[in-house]
Amino acid sequence: MSFFEVIETVGKTIDAVGVAVIAIGALVSGAGAVSRWRRNTGDVYRVFRQQLGRSILLGLEFLVAADIIRTVAVTPDARSVAILAGIVLIRTFLSFSLELEVTGYWPWQKNRQQQQGAPRLDA
Repeated sequence: MSFFEVIETVGKTIDAVGVAVIAIGALVSGAGAVSRWRRNTGDVYRVFRQQLGRSILLGLEFLVAADIIRTVAVTPDARSVAILAGIVLIRTFLSFSLELEVTGYWPWQKNRQQQQGAPRLDA
């Protein structure tokens, strides 16, 4: 097995892990939401969205890592690096948006959420 085949296999494996994290996270979040709905406990929709958002964020991290590995190690030409940059920008925007949805704060406002009485964006 050549170096490029190993890197491609590693990239595909990490891609599969990212997809699995999102899919399993969606199933677990859905099952938890159904359970909370049946017991009539808490804010079912908000908790479901937070759990699903966390799963998507983690899955996106794996997918970005796989893209970086494959692009940098296998085909490091200008075109593939430009495509990778576009993919990373889109996924970064999605990550920031999901972070805002899950926590109510932008990622750079982490210290703010620890302060007592800080206003939340979803409140």
